[in-house]
Amino acid sequence: MAKLLLNLRNVPDDEADEVRTWLAREKIAFYETTPSSWGISHGGIWLEDDAQLPRAKALMADYQAARSAAARASAEQARQDGQAETFASQLRARPLYVGGVLVVIVVIVVVTLALPWWLLH
Repeated sequence: MAKLLLNLRNVPDDEADEVRTWLAREKIAFYETTPSSWGISHGGIWLEDDAQLPRAKALMADYQAARSAAARASAEQARQDGQAETFASQLRARPLYVGGVLVVIVVIVVVTLALPWWLLH
């Protein structure tokens, strides 16, 4: 019976391509399901042979650890170079958007806190 290795929900294309590449390189048989037309399923990468699952999971853990380390290093480098996106940089770039989001957040907090009190009185 096939086993799901990677649910493709919110997975970037480059990551899915890399997973396909190392699965093929390691000669692990897999197939892919496509996303549904209604958006209920986002597809996935499935292993054809259950016996390959422990090996594939170990390889996936190594791959994800390496990808995570690379993303952290990239973010740290951007922060050191002053290129990282911060609240202040977003406020300077899009003041109306940031201000609108802050207003919406305040409204949600006020309604959340005041509505029960108002309904009880």
